[in-house]
Parts: sequence; structure tokens; C-alpha cells
Amino acid sequence: MISVASLAPFLGGALAVGGIAAALSGRRELLVRWCCWAVGVPLVAGAFWWGSPGVTALALVVGVVTAMEFGGLMGLSRPDRAVLAAAVSGVVLTSWLAPGHEARAVAVGALAIAAVPLLAGDSTHGLRRLGAGLLGLVWLSVLAALAPLGTTALALFIAVSVGDIVAYFAGQRLGGPRLSPLSPAKRWSGTLSGAAAALGVLAALSALNPPMAVAVAVGAPAGDLLESMVKRGAQAKDSAHWLAGSGGLLDRIDSLLLALAVLLLLR
Repeated sequence: MISVASLAPFLGGALAVGGIAAALSGRRELLVRWCCWAVGVPLVAGAFWWGSPGVTALALVVGVVTAMEFGGLMGLSRPDRAVLAAAVSGVVLTSWLAPGHEARAVAVGALAIAAVPLLAGDSTHGLRRLGAGLLGLVWLSVLAALAPLGTTALALFIAVSVGDIVAYFAGQRLGGPRLSPLSPAKRWSGTLSGAAAALGVLAALSALNPPMAVAVAVGAPAGDLLESMVKRGAQAKDSAHWLAGSGGLLDRIDSLLLALAVLLLLR
């Protein structure tokens, strides 16, 4: 059984490697981004050390913030965003207080999301609002898996984070074919290097198994592309502008979200 204490050295190591890479790059943007990680990673580790209550609280905060950011990207009204945030929070709380009933919570959330444009009688934009809200609900509700997965989710977070760092720098150094038109800066060389690094981290954490491997090698890059598609559709560079050097919180966890989804499907 993986413990938070056993993962702490790897979290520190990932931060150190990221800090060295950011310093060597000489780019202020990367240094600021690393400083945000240096603050956020201990908070994440502390939440997992606390156990289910701490992880649930973390998932609630992340769910509300990312729901608001996603709603902003999709041009949703304040009522739409509030209901989406409440629906995601409901799924997260259900996973903690009533495990096994998450599907019902998602269904209730979907009905609540649909009710907003229906009650408003929005025949012009109602379908778009409904579609965006349901996408946000399905996408962000995987945060409910953090508490049940426990330290497995923390190991996944570490592997995905290291993979993202390696993919960024390897893609710049190695070049080669682009991964997708959705994200022209990303290269296959970086994606494959990041996947290899993430698999190595899982092996070092004794957490390497087929579902986790597919989650970091396929789910994480796909999650990044999914958010790129959303942002391109919204003609936005970042999901928000409040997180120094990083845009928004959704920009930082996009890879983790789909990696979690893949892991849930394969477990």
C-alpha cells in the first residue's frame, strides 16, 4: 500500500527537477509557474495526508474553481456556472458520503443543468448552454475519484506532472512532427518522452500496472488536447488569468482529469 510519506520524496524530487529546468531555461514565465507549483504541491500532499476529508475538500475547491473557469471559456451565464459548480460538488460529496451512488448524483446534476436554459426559455442559445454544461459535468466529475483512489491518485498526479514537464522540454529540444493541429507547439517527440518519464515514475513508485500505464501514456496527452480544443473554440489562450504564470487551474490539471477518467474506465 502506497503511503503519502513514501511519496513525499518523489514530490520533492519532481519539484526540484522542475525548478532546475525552469532556472536553466532562463524564462521568467517558467520560474513563476514553478513557484506556483512549489506552493500548491505541499497543499495537495497535505490534503492526501489528512485522508478522505482532506482529499474531498481539495476536490471540492478544485471542482468549483475549474467549473467557473470552464463556464467562462464557454461563455456561460452566471446561473449556468453556479449550477455546474454545484452539480460537480454534488458528485464529489456523493463519492465520499454515499459511495456507489455517483451515477445518480451525475443524473441529478444533469437535470439541474438542463433546467436553467429550459426555465429561462432560451430557444436561441439553450442547446449550446445545455451541451456545454453537460460536457463540463462529465469532464470535471472525475474529481470525485480522488478520495476513493487515495494515494493511487497522488501517484498518478506525480507521474502526470513529471510527464508534462519532460514533454514540454523534450518537445522543444527534439522537435519533429506536431502532435495535433489543436496544439501546434506540442510534438510527438515530447509526448513520447513525457510518457516514458511518467511510466518510469510509476515504476519507481511501485504503482505501474496496465490501467495506470494507459492513463499516463494516453489519457494525460489526450486531456491536454481536449482542453486545447475547448480553448481554441473559445479563442482563448488560457482558461483564466488569476494563477501567476499558469493562466487558470484548468490549464494545470487538464492532463490529470482525463488520466483519471481512463484509470476509472480500466480499473
